[in-house]
Amino acid sequence: MLTLNTIGVCDRIEYNELQEEENHEELCFSPLTIDDKWIFDRYLNEYNFNTCEYSFANLLIWRKGCDITYTIYNGVLIIKKKDFKGNYHFMQPMGYNNENLKKVIELLKEYRLKNKMKYLFKDVEKSFLKELKDIYGDEIEVEDDIDNFDYIYDSSKLATLSGKKLHSKKNHYNYFTKTYDYSVKDLSEESVREDCIKAAEIWHEEKYNGDEYLSYELKGIKELIKNMDVLNLKGIAIYVDDVISAFTIGESVNKDMAIIHIEKGRSDIRGIYSFINKTFVEKYFTDVKFINREQDLGIEGLRKAKKSYYPIRLEEKYCVNLSDDYLL
Repeated sequence: MLTLNTIGVCDRIEYNELQEEENHEELCFSPLTIDDKWIFDRYLNEYNFNTCEYSFANLLIWRKGCDITYTIYNGVLIIKKKDFKGNYHFMQPMGYNNENLKKVIELLKEYRLKNKMKYLFKDVEKSFLKELKDIYGDEIEVEDDIDNFDYIYDSSKLATLSGKKLHSKKNHYNYFTKTYDYSVKDLSEESVREDCIKAAEIWHEEKYNGDEYLSYELKGIKELIKNMDVLNLKGIAIYVDDVISAFTIGESVNKDMAIIHIEKGRSDIRGIYSFINKTFVEKYFTDVKFINREQDLGIEGLRKAKKSYYPIRLEEKYCVNLSDDYLL
């Protein structure tokens, strides 16, 4: 009988059987796939995350680009990934308790040293940071991951574009509706999904400048579109003169928040972004309080665009090391 207590490339056995196995200290990580959704759902559904990082759909988009792998140790889900600069780290674990959290962290510290990872944790939210400080106190070294702060908006504002601050967005929206011959189609239609994939491929060709992450994003978009039903995603496409000109994909992740994962549009059509943004929220997400439109990655144009919708807050994320956790 297998005795490892981790899910990994070395032993693909059933999750329930796995929990009954004898405990060992070795961590064996397995690449994330769509087939792992049921495992992640068991953990993700127990939390009320405020950032996009802990959406299974988001993990799936970047599973290749960020080399996302996972294991389960003593019933705790541990995710390992790399950032866009190639630095590996762990996300905050899930399924731990007060008794085993420190043991899990100590094991991850050992793994980090052995594998010369720059960070112990990234994508850390405030609640987990507090738990780390309660255990380690002054040993905690914290760095704000500013380029990865998520932009959080009032859903009612995005759905109505009401108020002085959004007056220019409402003008762009009105210009679009009065100027163009357009139609809105749902991504539940197979033909629309096919059009979106073709459009994504064309936009990739136009924007590609050697940045491999644009290619990873394209692969992620295709995977999301092909698995929308499994992932419980929503999406719409905008056609102008019967030609697909924009599309967007998102999901409700809890009773308070929805995340917009993908939004692509033609830059030569004035108001199309204001239109698709408002229409999508209005159609699907008026029942949640907040819309998470993810991070700006430090890209100045993207930062300007996200700020122009006046977020109610930036959801912070942190990089964490321990002061005694130095690289060999």
